Amino acid sequence: MAHGVVQVTNPSSSRWRRRTGEYDTLAAALEAAGDGDVLSVSPGTYRENLVLDRSVTLRGTDGPGTVRIAPASGVALTVRAAASVHGLLIEGQDISAAALLVEASAPELSGLRISTRSAVGLEVRDNARPTVRRCSVDNPAGLGISVLDGAGGLFEECEVVAAGQSGISVRGGAGPRLERCRVHHTAGAGLSVTGEHSSLEAVGCEVFEIRGAGVQLSSRATGHFTDCQVHRTTGDGISLDTDAVLSLADCDIHDIPENAVDLRARSVLTLTRCTVRRFGRNGLSVWDPGTRADANHCEIHDSTGDYPAVWVSDGAVAILDACRVHDVPDALFVLDRGSRADVVDSDFTQIRNTAVSVSDGANIQLDDCRIKEAATGAWFRDHGSGGTLAQVTIDATATGVIVTKGADPALERCTVTNSAESGIYVSAEGRGTFNGCRVTGSRGYGFHIIDGCRSTLTRCRTERCARGGYEFAEPGPVTEECTSDGAATEEEPHLGPAAPAQTTAAQSYGLLGGVPVQRTSAPTASLSAEPPAAPPARDSETVLGDLDALVGLDSVKREVRTLIDLISVGRRREQAGLKAPSARRHLVFTGSPGTGKTTVARLYGEILASLGVLERGHLVEVARVDLVGEHIGSTAIRTQEAFDRARGGVLFIDEAYALAPEDAGRDFGREAIDTLVKLMEDHRDAVVVIVAGYTEEMERFLTSNPGVASRFSRTVTFGDYSAEELLRIVESQAADQEYQLGEDTGEALLKYFGAVPRGPGFGNGRTARQTFEAMVERHAVRLAHVAEPTHEELQLLYPEDLPELP
Repeated sequence: MAHGVVQVTNPSSSRWRRRTGEYDTLAAALEAAGDGDVLSVSPGTYRENLVLDRSVTLRGTDGPGTVRIAPASGVALTVRAAASVHGLLIEGQDISAAALLVEASAPELSGLRISTRSAVGLEVRDNARPTVRRCSVDNPAGLGISVLDGAGGLFEECEVVAAGQSGISVRGGAGPRLERCRVHHTAGAGLSVTGEHSSLEAVGCEVFEIRGAGVQLSSRATGHFTDCQVHRTTGDGISLDTDAVLSLADCDIHDIPENAVDLRARSVLTLTRCTVRRFGRNGLSVWDPGTRADANHCEIHDSTGDYPAVWVSDGAVAILDACRVHDVPDALFVLDRGSRADVVDSDFTQIRNTAVSVSDGANIQLDDCRIKEAATGAWFRDHGSGGTLAQVTIDATATGVIVTKGADPALERCTVTNSAESGIYVSAEGRGTFNGCRVTGSRGYGFHIIDGCRSTLTRCRTERCARGGYEFAEPGPVTEECTSDGAATEEEPHLGPAAPAQTTAAQSYGLLGGVPVQRTSAPTASLSAEPPAAPPARDSETVLGDLDALVGLDSVKREVRTLIDLISVGRRREQAGLKAPSARRHLVFTGSPGTGKTTVARLYGEILASLGVLERGHLVEVARVDLVGEHIGSTAIRTQEAFDRARGGVLFIDEAYALAPEDAGRDFGREAIDTLVKLMEDHRDAVVVIVAGYTEEMERFLTSNPGVASRFSRTVTFGDYSAEELLRIVESQAADQEYQLGEDTGEALLKYFGAVPRGPGFGNGRTARQTFEAMVERHAVRLAHVAEPTHEELQLLYPEDLPELP
């Protein structure tokens, strides 16, 4: 029943076509109307199912919202012609039908309000191409707008204010275009595009307050979005699956509790000048072989969760060009064999954990990138993981680059500056090729390569590294033409003009009085080869002889001999059937850097093996970076792995106080301590644990867990070297390298060592070694201009060869 009058007019300029009529129902008016007629509808509610199959204009006489089309069931309005409909309120109550249906036509719809509880608010199908302007859809029972079966059309300034399912659904080869549209408060995806040949183009649109994914493309669907916003969803911001293809330009995806953008199953995404911010999981998540994401001039920042900003796994590929990633837990994590990330001219800053992680056989290429203010710059985690870092700068990190567990990256002309710990750290069978790399201003070592890792260093340089430029353990890396400003450790490969061009550094011998034996490098063994057989254990007296040969350390030697005597007599008492005194084998080593703590730990392990207390006596050296993970649960796993590698030997934890920082917050270091204490209790005879560090800081470490102090009941203090002891180290080095100290040189060295500042950066034995190496270099410069130096001149070092005081 109609509550108004419908007037039908024809405004044609031809007089004979002009006509006017009034009708009580819309159906009657439509029956009488012809193409080109205008139906002016008086205000009221019309409970009719209308079908527009002629090219007429339908509008309210008193403006938008005054005419309500509200049948009891079925489709309220069906449009099958190039009609124009303006300003109507359309309501439907049929949960099996659309409120407004457009079929096989190209009508113009403007100012419509569709407020309904139908299956679909507005459905466009059968190749229809409507132009829809300033319309709104409120349908809490079903889809907002559905475009299907090859349909398309232009939607301008339209709004889906609520939907019980997807806000806008495109399928069956449809391809609409949205301009300045808003979709919000939906119970399904905001925008859903499904199926081959289905596509969606969106310009200046906003999708928000979505219970589900903001935008979802799947099954070979495509999309092109420009200047759009997606925010405040409960699911992923943008989700691509099964060969979907999407390009985003100048878009903003933010305030997403899950992944901001998630790609899977061979989907392809291109982002240009986009911003991704405030996301709970990954900013960009790329999975599966054939899946690829290309980001150009994009910014990803301000994560609200504990997940990497960019995640690439299961054989997927990500390319970042001129992008910025900042204020996130981890910037880029590439996982699994076949996965790859190529990053060019990009910045990673304010990273709480690791800027770039490569794991499980993945590969990465970084060119001309900058990493700043991260816990770790780049971490290559395990066997098969690698790639290339070329001209990458890493600044203000705890550790610049970490290579562990068989990973084998290549670093070309990279620079690491101002790291709190080591600039480049290699452990646990890590490898790596470092060519033309520079480490400057490290508060730890420049290059710290332990566990005998076989890295290759070519034309590398260290400057102003507090603990030394290079720290290697046998058999150590292969080095060629590497240099330092003089702050290098005893393993520094550059030893002046007499050194061979390509060398491999021997073990860190602490204070045995020598320098690394320079050897021509042998071919690098394959990672898959069987490990060499362990050398036969030396007898305890031979090892104790090496201990006695160390310069100085008289109190340390007494402590170690007392321990050895206690253990030795205890074993004899056991053999005689008597109770043995309880021997506390776990030790705390305190003292400044360069005082021989690592060397003494290695000898201690050998002695215990010779006495039968330990099975092998080998040394496994670790630091915080080897034990502490970045996510809940990973720290216990890493600590267990380090403990297992040390079974039968000594686990040496350098700078152990770093596991218990004063401001721990969410730090996982205490989890490593708790795990270690339990392992020491459960396997008390399998591993000897030695923790080392500065005296004051180690006191804090011992109070970090109630069980720590009881398991480390003996502390061995390594004092600083006197000037006389430093002189003895230089004399030993000179004799080993076939140099001699000239007259008055010894006295000059004593004065020199007496005047060297003994602040936190004082290197003790390293200071002696770097002084000798500087003297060798200055001697070489002095004699380079002598035409025929004598044999004596080639050997003698004079006071003028001493370097300037630091």
